[in-house]
Amino acid sequence: MLMPVTTSFPYCGSREINHFFCEIPAVLKLSCIVTSLYETLMYACCVLMLLIPISIISMSYAHILITVYRMNSAEGRRKAFATCSSHIMVVSMFYGAAFYTNMLPHSYHTPEKDKAVSVFYTILTPMLNPLIYSLRSKEVASALRKVLGRCASSQRIRAGDLSRKY
Repeated sequence: MLMPVTTSFPYCGSREINHFFCEIPAVLKLSCIVTSLYETLMYACCVLMLLIPISIISMSYAHILITVYRMNSAEGRRKAFATCSSHIMVVSMFYGAAFYTNMLPHSYHTPEKDKAVSVFYTILTPMLNPLIYSLRSKEVASALRKVLGRCASSQRIRAGDLSRKY
């Protein structure tokens, strides 16, 4: 929605973006014209696109946590809190990075921070998401322990071979 407008601005000088991909704020820095009105409109749009979903998610989790807290079974409460905590962690990672990128004033941003945060929400969060959710499964957790155990034992064997050589 915003990218077609962003690409219609005139750009002069270097067309090299100091970023991993064409994120709108990084592209706007290359524009020859004043983009403050557009940036204000973009900010308002981002506030709505972030605050509405995070408000709905927060209300949903509040209801879930109240329901879990009222459960009679301590084991059921523990399992429910464990599941909810992994969900909340993924949501917090994604929306935390989105809030940094879209809602903090530009004076807080540096190209290095922007790159790190973009890696966080474009690579790290999607990569961790299936891992976090799948570790809830006992079979997946058991398989991961076996693989890690094999890696550790093969490293001990290699270390033992090296000590015998010297």
